Amino acid sequence: MILIKNGRVMDPATGTDGFMDILIDNGVIARIGLVGSLDDMAKESWSLNGCLDGELGDGQEGGIEEIDAAGLIVAPGLVDAHVHFRDPGFTEKEDIITGANAAKAGGFTTVVMMGNTEPHMDNPDTMRYVYEKGMQTGINVYACGNVTKGMEGKVLTDMEELVRCGAVLFTDDGKPITDEAIMEEACKKAAELGKVISLHEEDPSFITENGVNAGEAANGLGLTGSPRDAEISMVKRDIELSKKTGAHITIQHISTKEAVDMIREARKENPGIHAEATPHHFTLTDSAVEKHGTMAKMNPPLRKEEDRLAIIEGLKDGTIETIATDHAPHTKEEKAKEFAKAPSGIIGLETSLGLGIRELVHKGHLSLMTLLERMTICPSLIYGLPSGRIMEGAQADLVIFAENETKLFDKFESKAENSPFKGEELPGKVHYTICNGQIVYRG
Repeated sequence: MILIKNGRVMDPATGTDGFMDILIDNGVIARIGLVGSLDDMAKESWSLNGCLDGELGDGQEGGIEEIDAAGLIVAPGLVDAHVHFRDPGFTEKEDIITGANAAKAGGFTTVVMMGNTEPHMDNPDTMRYVYEKGMQTGINVYACGNVTKGMEGKVLTDMEELVRCGAVLFTDDGKPITDEAIMEEACKKAAELGKVISLHEEDPSFITENGVNAGEAANGLGLTGSPRDAEISMVKRDIELSKKTGAHITIQHISTKEAVDMIREARKENPGIHAEATPHHFTLTDSAVEKHGTMAKMNPPLRKEEDRLAIIEGLKDGTIETIATDHAPHTKEEKAKEFAKAPSGIIGLETSLGLGIRELVHKGHLSLMTLLERMTICPSLIYGLPSGRIMEGAQADLVIFAENETKLFDKFESKAENSPFKGEELPGKVHYTICNGQIVYRG
């Protein structure tokens, strides 16, 4: 049993914003009340459960662990519907346990793993492996199902079977689905199953060297880079396919102002169009490759300042409903290669909340409540996840953090350290992450 006292409870799902106490019992939120109103109830509940003879731990009062959250924000546990834990197949980069540890440190209690593993998430055995290992982490680890077998873009998986195995969404993230007929067929099946297809929108026919924006940044490296039309063309196609088939789609890690504009217009008639933004795309531009080298290499690449600002505007007006990290670990040796040969991607779970507060809240673009909405209830509603809420009877998944207290990111809980934000001090220090009524992280 845990009693959280004196915290500022902020829950976008209910619009709650006030100083309250929260009593957690048996994995759920048993009661929410005014500050000081739950002490007697907590002691009575503990006594009725016959637990008074148990040994008490640090910070426990009468067998109840008390957390004094004075000066802290108590929010729903963060939700990330786009992470790469590299497990099975590439565990030298990350595994489900270490990936979950990074999530906990960042305040996340729910994550959805992408399926570019080996073997892929295109079969029941891999799905079972992910869920069995995920149950050992202390947080809610969900799996996607691949859209096509082997992520080759040629033959659809048995999507119905993957849903029975626990797939909460479908994606071939890491690879675009270039065959329009296959994509249309996938949309029809996803619509029938009531699942979202989450899309990596980069047409490879436009790209000779990925990871850096075509233009000055690429030229400086002696590369051609990835032009913006690679994203724009596929977003345009898939907006039309969503309209035609009735499928809900998510445009992943959006990077261009044109794509933001198209989604804004499409959503006026079709609320089944969704979009996500990463912290690196609303924080950095392609000039970051000069300073950070391969630590600023990702797909899609960082674009121009006008694109960064368009992404922020999309987050402000709800065109972009979710923030997702695209947490993509790589080894030091891989990222130490020359730019053209190094893999794309950066880690992001531990720095996401801090970047959101620094770049969006403290700079006046979003309220803290709206930031939390984009990181909790919005992804939960889109993908049908039982997360992102602070309500009596709801699963007790919470993050307790200090908006203005900073943390130095000189090391990470992830196996990997491929981040352009290493060495930075960011606000939003996480003090506790609680999942299923258990404290899984103490900062």
